[in-house]
Amino acid sequence: MKKLLCAILTVAVVVSLAGCGTKSNNSTSKDNTSNGGTDTLIVATEPGFAPYEYIKGDQVVGIDMDIAQAIADALGKKLEIKQMDFDGALLAVQQGKVDFVAAGVSVDSEREKVMDFSVDYVNSKEVVVVSKENPGVSDLEDLNDKVIGVQQGNIADFWVSNEENVTPKEVKRYTKFAQAAEDLKNGKIDCIVMDFYPAEELVAANDTLTIIDGTLFEDKYAIAVQKGNTELLEDINGVINQLIEDGKIEEFTANHTNAQ
Repeated sequence: MKKLLCAILTVAVVVSLAGCGTKSNNSTSKDNTSNGGTDTLIVATEPGFAPYEYIKGDQVVGIDMDIAQAIADALGKKLEIKQMDFDGALLAVQQGKVDFVAAGVSVDSEREKVMDFSVDYVNSKEVVVVSKENPGVSDLEDLNDKVIGVQQGNIADFWVSNEENVTPKEVKRYTKFAQAAEDLKNGKIDCIVMDFYPAEELVAANDTLTIIDGTLFEDKYAIAVQKGNTELLEDINGVINQLIEDGKIEEFTANHTNAQ
């Protein structure tokens, strides 16, 4: 009887320990996969927007990536970069699939309804790119009834789609500016509306294109995080403010505009 009782107690202890072990392992696994792992910070970007994000060799680099790395360093985490289309990046952060987006993201009232934004870290200006040989647009006032190319989902897309600003014949949306440049050279669109720095890079790589003098409108960029992620947002704001105070944003900008 004693032997039987001991055997039953032994089995109960083993089962109990096994159950505890399973629970502990599951908890650890969950912690390590949440937000890319406790030691990982995931940033989404679209690397076709030099000098803010672009491909160099097999690496994604740029002003935004330097800022993202500074954020990861300040938090003591490893930075993981995920490449995706601009719209996809914004959707991913809304769904919590990435920690933040650094991709020349402009702040507007519609986006503020579905995601939160850091303090802005750069002032940008939007310009118009045309073909040198056959310019479909003569000046900044000549956008009405034109076929305008933009990057899908960015601030230029919203601006030219607003009839209070301009009434284009058609707005053609691209995931990459290189695609828009080819269509512009082939006469499929009349112009491209885009940020000044990427426009400079695009024109430098395509000698048949040029930038019309003047600024169409001004814009500001910020980091996007999931709605309600105030802890990460506060950390990001602290890093950005320090980078601005130390002159690092200007340094990052100089490094990448000179490198192109």
